[in-house]
Parts: sequence; structure tokens; C-alpha cells
Amino acid sequence: MGKFVIKETKTGVKFDLKAGNGEVIATSEVYTSESACKKGINSVIANCKAEVEDQTVEGYEAKKNPKFEVYTDKAGEFRFRLKARNGQIIAVSEGYKAKKSCYNGIESVGKNAPDAPIVKV
Repeated sequence: MGKFVIKETKTGVKFDLKAGNGEVIATSEVYTSESACKKGINSVIANCKAEVEDQTVEGYEAKKNPKFEVYTDKAGEFRFRLKARNGQIIAVSEGYKAKKSCYNGIESVGKNAPDAPIVKV
């Protein structure tokens, strides 16, 4: 089972959603407070079953928020970002070499986030 791990940074607080095997599936921005960070976690839980907008396909169909956006970064790797209903980015992924792996990451967010406990380190 996955878990949300909250940790302090030099500039605030952030979370990682980790899969049962300990791999980081998605990470958040840095928040100014732990309560803001927990609101971000609740937003991920509320929006983790969103549709996917694949921006790597020419002429892709734009989806309404909330949504996962799949895109390629400057290094040519596939990444996703989860946007809340208000359009704010609430979680981002690592880079993946294969698009299928990126989609697996999105699927993993949907499987792990709803029941994931919150742990502070």
C-alpha cells in the first residue's frame, strides 16, 4: 500500500506519494506550512481519478480540470502533472523513458492515493 510522506525542506514543507515498494510516484510543490501541504494531499486524493490529456500527441483533445497532463520534458522524457479543478498543479512525476511507464505512474496514483496514510518524517 502506498503512503504520503510529508517532509520539511529548507524553504517549507512538501509531500511525496510513494508506492508500496517505496518508489516515489509523484511529488508536490513546496508549501509554506504543513496544513497547506495536507490540503495539497487532500486535493490529490480528490482528483486522482481524473482523465488524461496526452499532450505528446499532435492535435490532442484538451480535457477539463481536474486532469493528468502527459508531456515531454527538455530531456525528451515523459512526465505527468496532476492539475486540480482550479488549474493548480498539485503533483508531478519523475521523468520516464517510455510513455507506457508514465501511464503506469498515473495508474499508480489512482490506486495508491485514495487509501494512503500520511506519514511525517
